[in-house]
Amino acid sequence: MTSGFSPITLKEDYSGCNVAIVKTLWNADVVDTLANDALTELQAHKASGEVFAVPGAVELTFAAQRLVDSERYDAAIVCGCVVRGDTPHFDYVCQSVTQGITELNANGPVPVIFCVLTVNNHQQALDRCGGPAGNKGIEAAQTALAMIDFANDI
Repeated sequence: MTSGFSPITLKEDYSGCNVAIVKTLWNADVVDTLANDALTELQAHKASGEVFAVPGAVELTFAAQRLVDSERYDAAIVCGCVVRGDTPHFDYVCQSVTQGITELNANGPVPVIFCVLTVNNHQQALDRCGGPAGNKGIEAAQTALAMIDFANDI
């Protein structure tokens, strides 16, 4: 599957940039991969990252807000995975997290990157952790660095 997305052009050296990564404890096999791959990608560009854990996806917004308000980070990445079940809980969680992160981006001091997989089944999540659908953790780190550049250029 191809997309219309052009690769992000990044500098090689982001020394001095610090990114918070907040991950959920739910679906740990998927989310840990996303967070670890994001951290590895940041480090490959000489940026530093710090990983924090919260119980679930709804708590990502609270944690991200506290971290970006601390003024210690140039960006934050929120990593989670919500798998559709038999109840409308999936819809409520996805809507809550999406709206919360959107609000942080509109009103916060630094970019907050959305790396929350919303999938129908576990295999779709695995496919997005280095499988046929790419690696959303690496993409989130690259997006964070690109948005740091954007914020510094305006």
